[in-house]
Amino acid sequence: MAQIPKQAAERAAKLRELINDYRYQYHVLNTSTMEEAAADSLKHELTELEERYPELITPDSPTQRVAGAPLPQFTSIRHSTRMLSLNDVFDETELAAWVSRIEKLAGHAIADYYVDLKLDGLACAITYVNGAFTQAVTRGDGFTGEDVTTNIRTIESVPLTLRQTPRTQELLKGRLEIRGEIIMYKKDFDALNEVRAQRGLPLFANPRNLAAGTIRQLDPRLVAARPLHFHAWEILPADPRLTPTNAEAYALIRELGIITNPESTSVTSVKEIMQFAAKWETRRQKLPFGTDGLVIKVNDRQLQTRLGVVGKAPRGAVAFKFPAEQATTKVKDIFVSIGRTGAATPVAMLEPVVVAGSTVQMATLHNEGEVRRKDIRIGDTIIVHKAGDIIPEVVESLVTLRNGTEIPFAMPAHCPECSTQLVKLKEDDAVWRCPNVRCPARVHNMIQHFAGKSALDIDGMGEKNVLALLEAKYISDAADLYTLTQEKLEKLDRFAELSARKLVEAVQSRKHPPLGRFLFALGIRHVGAQTAEDLANHFHTLDKLRTATIDELHAVEGVGEVVAESVVAWFAEEDHQQLLAKFLQAGVVPQDAAGASGPLLGKGFVVTGTLESMEREQAGDKIRQLGGMFQSSVGKHTNYLVVGKNVGASKLAKAEKLGITQLTEAEFRKMVGE
Repeated sequence: MAQIPKQAAERAAKLRELINDYRYQYHVLNTSTMEEAAADSLKHELTELEERYPELITPDSPTQRVAGAPLPQFTSIRHSTRMLSLNDVFDETELAAWVSRIEKLAGHAIADYYVDLKLDGLACAITYVNGAFTQAVTRGDGFTGEDVTTNIRTIESVPLTLRQTPRTQELLKGRLEIRGEIIMYKKDFDALNEVRAQRGLPLFANPRNLAAGTIRQLDPRLVAARPLHFHAWEILPADPRLTPTNAEAYALIRELGIITNPESTSVTSVKEIMQFAAKWETRRQKLPFGTDGLVIKVNDRQLQTRLGVVGKAPRGAVAFKFPAEQATTKVKDIFVSIGRTGAATPVAMLEPVVVAGSTVQMATLHNEGEVRRKDIRIGDTIIVHKAGDIIPEVVESLVTLRNGTEIPFAMPAHCPECSTQLVKLKEDDAVWRCPNVRCPARVHNMIQHFAGKSALDIDGMGEKNVLALLEAKYISDAADLYTLTQEKLEKLDRFAELSARKLVEAVQSRKHPPLGRFLFALGIRHVGAQTAEDLANHFHTLDKLRTATIDELHAVEGVGEVVAESVVAWFAEEDHQQLLAKFLQAGVVPQDAAGASGPLLGKGFVVTGTLESMEREQAGDKIRQLGGMFQSSVGKHTNYLVVGKNVGASKLAKAEKLGITQLTEAEFRKMVGE
């Protein structure tokens, strides 16, 4: 018998102790020392240890407790109105900020909301005509989805004929659309996986993926064989007056014979929303379906419509996300990453672990103080989660699993990329920074940002190409991009004649970007895309902005002390002055915000509501390209109000008062040559 390594035996004993303690706290005391997903991750590690060394298995070990297909092609169908997504909030502070914003837009306090559990499934729109099931379309990109009518027809919970009652008979006249989620209940998912396990087949990953994959099967018989359910969360009647509130809408959906979540209810305040969230965060495991949060809507549907849409999300609804899924893993190392603004961020290198459906190998530790506060050490077993299901983050270290070999992290005194001494810009700053604007990491990240989609959008200038150009010493900053030639690029292994020519053409086509985009592309700290547009619209030219005082910057709506100081400091930096001179020498001259040429020269445009053919920013780009001004609010300098769907009443009223011309989306597209 092979000898069991002492380290493995000690690790197994500590894992058993920690997992058993968690089980006791959870099942006996009704408390939780960690998320269940994190406990499962520890159990998985113990299972692997016991499989490697069966002699480690003990009768009381937690491990001894009994406890898709390729996408077919479907016909594309355009939605009657866009299927929007929701913005997320993650705590009471963010939720209160959302309420504050919509109350400001509404012009009064709001004390009536409707909350529902957020379902983790496949969004689908089902159409009935005169009460008869007619069509079903997936969300797709929000504008266009897949026609899955034949498959949805097989789902027992989707009525082929809607129920007629005294309250629903008006709804059954003409076209009626019901939107909701196709889901699979957890017990049915488990039963399917049990059968697959018995047959030696690979197990399905999760109910959401299985539901989505099933609906996209070509053979409806397979769909019929799998137990799916449709839970509705929206109704679009021909006459919106029939559903004045979301509470009434849900009641009518149920009366029509379609499932809605029985847990949904009306509330009056942020406090009540948080109480609802706390209740279902702890009880959600007992629900028949999976949920990762809440959907909160303004109950008054007319007000919800008036609040309008920003980007891809309605202002009058938001998703409150429960704490992200967690898992445990080990910290292999901690290194410092330098961002484009010089921020030095400790990053944990992890043993690969799957969290929220994706493999995580690195996680941010934010700053030196956070590492010290959480006492994260190299070699620690830690709990990791995805903040907002996007950014992997270390929650805590499981100190009881330490064996004495763990190494505390020490923030380096110098930049790991250029050896410049790290500094704090202010005494109370939490973040150390590399002040060297020529730091290789800063330069690389800065050039990538400059060429990125949200900045100048230079096609073909991705991370690998930027690295290749830096390594070849063809560029040292963003201005050098404009000195690239086809002949130069063809000398690099990455480029052939065609790719070299295309990249040079892509760069040269960005010599006269809109001022707002150029300002954002410069990467000025605290200046995001919207702030950059606000600065451009206020100062009109780069020359006026670069000489602006802090007081003059304060005059720009939304620009506070921090942003103003950052802008002044950026333009005062000698290296940045030299960079701007290089841009000018290369012929890069951003368009003046109010001095561009074109058929829309000097004309101000405001877009209200949702446009079906383009995003709001795309509309703004087209306006600016033709010499016009893209404005965020209606004022005396506004010439046209472009009216989409789900419009804001306040903008319409103000436009009428000022005698501003209103354009339909079709009229606007014709004006901009679409």
